[in-house]
Amino acid sequence: MKRNAGIWGLGRFIPERVLTNKDLEKMVDTTDEWIVTRTGISERRIADDDVATSDMTLAATRGALDQAGLNGADVDMIIVATVTPDMSFPSTACLLQDALGAEGAAAFDLQVGCTGFVYGLAVAEQFVASGQADFVVVAAGDILSRITNWEDRATCVLFGDAAGAAVVGPCRPGTGILSTYLGSDGSGADHLKMPGGGSRHPATAETVADRLHYLHMNGREVFKFAVRAMGRSAHEVVSRAGLRFSDIDCYIPHQANRRIIDASAARLGIPMEKVYINLDRFGNTSAATVPTALSEAWEQGVISPGDHILAVTFGAGLSWASAAIQMLKEKDRLA
Repeated sequence: MKRNAGIWGLGRFIPERVLTNKDLEKMVDTTDEWIVTRTGISERRIADDDVATSDMTLAATRGALDQAGLNGADVDMIIVATVTPDMSFPSTACLLQDALGAEGAAAFDLQVGCTGFVYGLAVAEQFVASGQADFVVVAAGDILSRITNWEDRATCVLFGDAAGAAVVGPCRPGTGILSTYLGSDGSGADHLKMPGGGSRHPATAETVADRLHYLHMNGREVFKFAVRAMGRSAHEVVSRAGLRFSDIDCYIPHQANRRIIDASAARLGIPMEKVYINLDRFGNTSAATVPTALSEAWEQGVISPGDHILAVTFGAGLSWASAAIQMLKEKDRLA
């Protein structure tokens, strides 16, 4: 029987430490009112010093496997979306593979910034639908606090740390991941980057002094790109799925800025009561925004089996990615 690929389980890891806007007022020239008005963020979470990205994705993945009724031995492939890996190599996915006991599973990282989770879903869907894999873990985690310049008020107010994960497995045709749409525009690469640490600017005393190992962002240009890209991406993926926007039960946009979320929902004609937002509590957690929101919404009953979900992201590259997903009912799963 031909099969689709769908989400069998979801999990997330949210650090306990809270950094509020009031805390930031003591660190940089800003105010709670300024941050909330311009971003919609009230607080964000910061990982403990002894926690690495592999630790966060491991916790999120274990939650997703538990929900799916699976264990590490069932996993055929592991994809980790991150821009803050434990180290340049080996991949964080290989570290996760070992920790899960997923013996022999293929494992690799995707480095696409905030779009990474949806890129990972698209890759996983291809392997599962083709029969080359039965179960693929797609984990996304970033500790952006480690690459944030806490003296730059334009960026330090935006980001937080988190991880989310999904287990993608086989399902009946017409269910699961209905369509995906990926793209990029490298001409905007300079608008969102971390210049230091690669072959262009390898780590030296000078690159550290010049703060090249921090995230750099042209907020105005990224904002303009985001509004354009999210609309185009959403229309394309909904059309590919054979749906209309009125069919969407829950819209999960990348949690980067409340003004971007509001503008995209308005352009798509999606009422705000169908938009899931956790930006106010967690800030922008990069590739983890979509899976943590999905996990929360599922756990809270905001989304239910059979619901149609629209996930739309944008990020470094500059890149965009979207997915139209029908949440699986028990009968939709193929053992």
